[in-house]
Amino acid sequence: MVRGRIGFVIIAVVLFTTVLVLRIGMLGLYESEHLPSKAGNVLLPDRGEITDRHGVPLARDFKSYALWFNPKAMEGGPPLTRSAAEVAQALVAIFPEMDEAELTRRLASGKPGYLRRRILPADATKVFAIGEPALNPPREPSRYYPQGKLAAHVLGYVASDGQGRVGMEQVFNDQLSDPATRGAPVALSIDARVQAALEDELMRGIGEAQALGAAGIVLDVDTGEVLALASLPSFDPNKIDGRGMDLMFNRVTNQVYELGSTFKPLTIAAALDAGTITSLAHQYPAGSGLRVGRFTIRDSHSLGASLNVPKALMHSSNIVTARIADDLGSARMKHKMEELGFNERPVIELPARGFPIWRSGDWPRLTTMTVSFGHGIAVTPLHLAGAYAAMVNGGIWRPATLRRLDAQDVPQGRRVFSEATSGRMRQMLRLIVKGGTGRRAEAPGFRLGGKTGSAEKPSNGGYARSTLVTTFAAAFPMDNPRYVVLTMFDEPKGTPATYYQRTAAWNAAPAVGRLVPRIGPMLGVYPDDNLDIDLADLAPLVGDMH
Repeated sequence: MVRGRIGFVIIAVVLFTTVLVLRIGMLGLYESEHLPSKAGNVLLPDRGEITDRHGVPLARDFKSYALWFNPKAMEGGPPLTRSAAEVAQALVAIFPEMDEAELTRRLASGKPGYLRRRILPADATKVFAIGEPALNPPREPSRYYPQGKLAAHVLGYVASDGQGRVGMEQVFNDQLSDPATRGAPVALSIDARVQAALEDELMRGIGEAQALGAAGIVLDVDTGEVLALASLPSFDPNKIDGRGMDLMFNRVTNQVYELGSTFKPLTIAAALDAGTITSLAHQYPAGSGLRVGRFTIRDSHSLGASLNVPKALMHSSNIVTARIADDLGSARMKHKMEELGFNERPVIELPARGFPIWRSGDWPRLTTMTVSFGHGIAVTPLHLAGAYAAMVNGGIWRPATLRRLDAQDVPQGRRVFSEATSGRMRQMLRLIVKGGTGRRAEAPGFRLGGKTGSAEKPSNGGYARSTLVTTFAAAFPMDNPRYVVLTMFDEPKGTPATYYQRTAAWNAAPAVGRLVPRIGPMLGVYPDDNLDIDLADLAPLVGDMH
């Protein structure tokens, strides 16, 4: 009997082991492909992370407490064990910024809802201590932007429905929320260090010039990658409210402006390419004005009886630029603007992209002449930055992107200027900073070149002389351009900090001059007083630049 019982136990153990091994085998054969996804989903964030180009987190998910009012928590009893006023008073003791009267009204209404979307764990503990079952704070997925307002217009935000809004949160919404892809961070082209420096200098410029707002961009001229993009004032994606919604409009990609004299180098480049400028030494009449029909084109002040091309750019002559555009002709001028993308929305991933103010059909002579110095056409600052990149990088236009690109992913682009024209424009942009209207942007050792633009804002069918949009579009280093930097200020004032001047030479240009020494070393460009672009062949045409 003992032997029989031992045998029975042995047989039972063998059978159980056999069944267990078979079950494990079946799981391995038929169900293993499903197990990792189930286990992995538990470990994955509810929404993928967004980082800058170096892996610095810009947006990430975490579980946070929310203050939710659940009047049904008492299962058929009254919503609260105490009066709404008493409970509201207890909550205000924890959250002093809450409106006690409004809170009392909401609690007394008996309607469920969020009283606060996100609270700290320590505050959640205090809420638990109140002892009201209807106020038990749940833990919920929450989107957090660890850099605060930094690059807010690039990132956008995540709404209460879990969907991305406005920026790259919207662009990458499917990728960030799909279990198959949300485990891998999305890397943007943005460099958080460069972005912080740009926003800081724009804020300083707004303060000094008492401007309504500002915009700026740092663009890689060879890839189209955006290293920084800022529109100020900004919003906090961690706290979306009515005020934040008002500030989401993006001045860089969605607002179009007449950007004034920053168009002059593009006009000169178009004429050089077309061969209508045969000599940079040629003297164009300037004088007191250029009559076109019933209109007269004037310079901001007298620049002499005549100017050659380099001097016309250095001192920003509307008259000479208009004459050069007239020689170029309307068809060629318009075609070059189309090649630069000025007749369509800017190319970038962001959903908010403004359509230019663009005259269709054949351009009359006056339109061609006014467009040459940035009037009668309105584009976004991003349009202009892309055009300057093409003008200095050897002549290739590429679309801007907020995605970090590997070398094999850089688009081929399209040729819009010849290499010879690009080389000549690099020289003249450098002259503008060394001895022209861009002198206050000079950053010793960084070989900066660029052009100022100060344009009156349109108003009631004309222009408001009291309001300006000021821009400085630049690139560095001009002996081997790598980055375009653009700053723009909306309605700057003349203040003691700007020597009571309102034009770009006194606000937008100095902002770039301060920014470039900050970001240059971050981007691998170091100051070197022994390097510069060769200006020897132009020096005789401009004389003493000091």
